Amino acid sequence: MRRSVTTGGRVSKDLASQEWIGRAMTRREDGPLLRGAGRFTDDLAPAFCLVMEVFRSPVASARIAELDVSEARAAEGVHLVLTAADLGALGASAVNPLIAGAPLLPMTVLAADRVAAAGQPVAVIVAETRAQAQAAGELILFDTAPDDPRDRSHPVAQWRAGDPGAAFGAAAATVAARIDHPRVAPFALEPRAVLAAPEGDGLTVHLSTQTPFRARDDLARMLGLAPAAVRVVAPDVGGAFGGKASIYPEDVLCAFAARRLGRAVKWTATRGEEFLAATHGRGAATEGRLALDAEGRILVLEAALDFPLGHWTPYSAYAPPSNGGRILPGPYVAGAVEIDLAVRTGDAPAVNIYRGAGRPEAAMLIERLVDKAAGAAGLDPLEMRRRNLVPASAMPWTTATGEVLDSGDFAALLDRLEALTGYASLRERQARRRAAGEVVGLGLALYVEPCGRGWETARLTLAEDGRVQAGTGASAQGQGRETALAQLLADALGLPPERIDVAEGDSARLENGIGALASRSTAIGGSAMLRAARALRAAVAAELAKLRVNDWPGWEGAARHLAEAGALPVTVDETYTAPAEAWASGAVLAELAVDRDTGLPTVERITWVDDAGRVLNPMLVEGQLIGGLAQGLGAALMERLVIDADGQLLTGSLMDYAVPRATDMPGAIRLAKQATATAANALGAKGVGEAGCIGVPAALLNAAQDALLPFTTRDLRLPLTSERLWRALNGLEDET
Repeated sequence: MRRSVTTGGRVSKDLASQEWIGRAMTRREDGPLLRGAGRFTDDLAPAFCLVMEVFRSPVASARIAELDVSEARAAEGVHLVLTAADLGALGASAVNPLIAGAPLLPMTVLAADRVAAAGQPVAVIVAETRAQAQAAGELILFDTAPDDPRDRSHPVAQWRAGDPGAAFGAAAATVAARIDHPRVAPFALEPRAVLAAPEGDGLTVHLSTQTPFRARDDLARMLGLAPAAVRVVAPDVGGAFGGKASIYPEDVLCAFAARRLGRAVKWTATRGEEFLAATHGRGAATEGRLALDAEGRILVLEAALDFPLGHWTPYSAYAPPSNGGRILPGPYVAGAVEIDLAVRTGDAPAVNIYRGAGRPEAAMLIERLVDKAAGAAGLDPLEMRRRNLVPASAMPWTTATGEVLDSGDFAALLDRLEALTGYASLRERQARRRAAGEVVGLGLALYVEPCGRGWETARLTLAEDGRVQAGTGASAQGQGRETALAQLLADALGLPPERIDVAEGDSARLENGIGALASRSTAIGGSAMLRAARALRAAVAAELAKLRVNDWPGWEGAARHLAEAGALPVTVDETYTAPAEAWASGAVLAELAVDRDTGLPTVERITWVDDAGRVLNPMLVEGQLIGGLAQGLGAALMERLVIDADGQLLTGSLMDYAVPRATDMPGAIRLAKQATATAANALGAKGVGEAGCIGVPAALLNAAQDALLPFTTRDLRLPLTSERLWRALNGLEDET
């Protein structure tokens, strides 16, 4: 029996008794992973499985003059070699048109006449073994002719409010800042991988992905299949961070080859391929000006944002630029705004969402401007922020860019941060340390974080043994999704969590779903599960009433009665659409020391007050906060992809691309919760997974600038490497 329910809704009262929600339960997912029993895509090895390798262009911005694969096709063990000419007419990959009128560039699966970026796929080889496929790739004759690089800027959005010209004319002070964000790699421990196997007239595709249902739909469209003919399974996924949010050419090629050969085909990226051919993150250039009145209040924000897209646009490519513009001016009141947003297409690797997706860029720009404004107004940075905050009494607040902040108490975040850190005494201690010759700084940052909108799905089934089987459209890549949802359902159904089985990541389990991105899975996916619990109770009660069972017999008793009547299983489906977008927020204080002789930065302590709304499991939240903090620290202090003037990637391995190690983490981390309620979803939850990449980098940059104030007022460039800090300390130009 199955029932379907679709709702919007306010904060639910289904959780009046919360025995399990709010507990710091250890993750049920960890046991198999700690025993080495995890099942990742590359672990799967069906009988007679073939291996795919990709032949990639070694150059960028070139016309293909020669491509001869005849010797490769004749090589030992080779079953198939594909070029663009062999693919025929494929459907287009989907792109989310978040910004009306912006250019949409579906992927080129294999380069046909021209290559845009080094690493772009030109041909694929399918063989019995990886060694045979690689050897065959060495036999491909490939030559190119130079072509002019393609690079074009597209103005795509503007936000205007108030009278910026008049505000600048009346200003008592004006400050400006520019921030160039380096491209970074969404460095997951598990590289991308895909295993495609024919199943009748369709396919089963195991894929390391955040979005199984979207991958199903994209593969079906591009291969000319009905969505029902494609099953996508995301087994254990070892991290994603946005880099696995969209399908790639390799996914399509592996599926195409499996259908052509009638055999399973697998491809797993090397780490070098991930640096070269996976999507990149960040890369934006942002600049802005603030005008202040005589009291230090913001009169106007002017900003120009330029976000790179590269030579094709993955599904979520427009999320970073859209977020980067709409989030401004963050948690602050601005009398007027003038924001111009442009995107850049052309011969470069594609840029997609990466943990934060435009939120870090917006936060860092406004926080640098507010810090500079504090100096211009003669105010402490904390007092400067306090004077310009949106008051809690004004919530919900419509920002100057038209966004609605549903909830939040930014002043309370600052107050809590001030109290936790003993802020005034920290400033006094900083002065003493400076007098003793130390280079030390304090950096503040406030942030707001939109946490996803739209819908998600859930399915609940009462089985014969009285257990409840749950399926969610929100996938998992290490967040502890199964544990958190079991806790939620335990309270909603009155069952212990161990009587609840939670499954995700398989497009055959549900008709549709979204997946894990935009810090939305707990808020919207959890709300779907909460409403499904209500629907399951109602459906089971209705069936018991037919059997004249009037007193609730408990779930095992209900299952026994219904099994005897042949009325099991009872299944309900829920599609929940959030009525509004929740906005999380937080305040961060970074304490940073810089070695005067070497420029080496040391993060002494991070104190962080976060508002994530209702929390299902504080242990999982802490893990998400610290993990995001580590990635935010990496982006601020060390991570940078470098592409030279010829389009060659110079940072294609861990010899050249730095990621944080345990020794790079702060000497101390203090986390605190300051939650405000939201009615933006039924659960009352806000996002938390991306917060560390939003607030922490801005606080670290402000701390570094503060540390170097006795030596320079020049804007520092990211990342804040020891060489750059040493040069700034010694009055030298930044040449890196």
